[in-house]
Amino acid sequence: MLLTIIVFIFILGLLVFVHELGHFVVAKKMGVAVEEFGIGFPPRALSIKRGETTYSLNWVPLGGFVKIKGENGEFTNEPDSFASKKIWQRSLILASGVTMNALLTVVLISLGFMTGLPQVIENVTENYAQVRNKQVQVYNVNLLLDSPAKKADLRMGDSILAFNGEKIENINQLKEKMAKNEGQAVNLTIKRGGEILNKEVRPEKLTIGQEQVVGVGIALAETALVSYPWYIAIYKGFLTTINLIVIIVLAFYEAIKGLIIGQPLAVEVAGPVGIAALTGQVVNLGLIYVLQFTALLSLNLAIINFLPFPALDGGRVLFIIIEKIRGRAVSQKLEAMIHNIGFAILMILILLITFRDISRFQGQFLNVFHKLSNFF
Repeated sequence: MLLTIIVFIFILGLLVFVHELGHFVVAKKMGVAVEEFGIGFPPRALSIKRGETTYSLNWVPLGGFVKIKGENGEFTNEPDSFASKKIWQRSLILASGVTMNALLTVVLISLGFMTGLPQVIENVTENYAQVRNKQVQVYNVNLLLDSPAKKADLRMGDSILAFNGEKIENINQLKEKMAKNEGQAVNLTIKRGGEILNKEVRPEKLTIGQEQVVGVGIALAETALVSYPWYIAIYKGFLTTINLIVIIVLAFYEAIKGLIIGQPLAVEVAGPVGIAALTGQVVNLGLIYVLQFTALLSLNLAIINFLPFPALDGGRVLFIIIEKIRGRAVSQKLEAMIHNIGFAILMILILLITFRDISRFQGQFLNVFHKLSNFF
């Protein structure tokens, strides 16, 4: 559990540091004074001043911040103020954070492709790809209450190594053995992260679409670690990031549309608590999965932050666009009030999602509190 907390803080710190670094570098390039670059949140632990900028290390290790002179519309007559800069310069400063998060995604995915990312083998057609560690892996679990897989606590990411002690080479072999043992208790040897576990299940007839098959309620894929030469890996990193942006934007569109017309969400939403719980699950799967998870979080952070909603970077860019159209800026007091309302709405939303996450992952957190109480 301690490892999960450390990894969660490191991932969150990395994502926010890269985001704020984007604002910092571009603001400096545009001649805007940066008053403070902070890692973590106050109270301060350490600080050092170089020029007009104070670099601080703070006690609350959950993110960071950049304080830019004139970011709230002050000092409009001073040349080193954000508020005094041209529209295109302010837009670049605001957009630089999400750009850095997107670039971090490219870097992480490219590194993954260089070292070897888990992929479905049938999708790998390039001759220059290096394939290793082939396995039959669970990529989805039927969540029905009577699902044998659910009862046996089979999870997404589990690798099935053996069926009643016999090594499993491919999906067809496993399906044949399931069909021959309908209604009988069988033993599956699985690998979950660094653990080897034995799970007893009873294959039964399940209706999938129009068909009836004998199984335990899991979807399987033959996967392997696939790596590429560095120049191919970088190309694939860019291409994968672009594809992910399209997928995530479409998912947000469907979620927002569903909220407007009253449909239930088709995607799961997680807040800080949910992400912490998911981090623990990913840590158990291994380093390469942590790499993928961090890349996805970074891209999600970029896209969410650029939504045209008050208090977010996208909301601030929206006010700059309105200024360009109108020929003059929106009243500073009005803009500040709208951003404050937007921030309050976001905080309420985060609280609601957090309560939901605590309910969803209640068992995990009770276990943590139990361990902490025994420790102290």
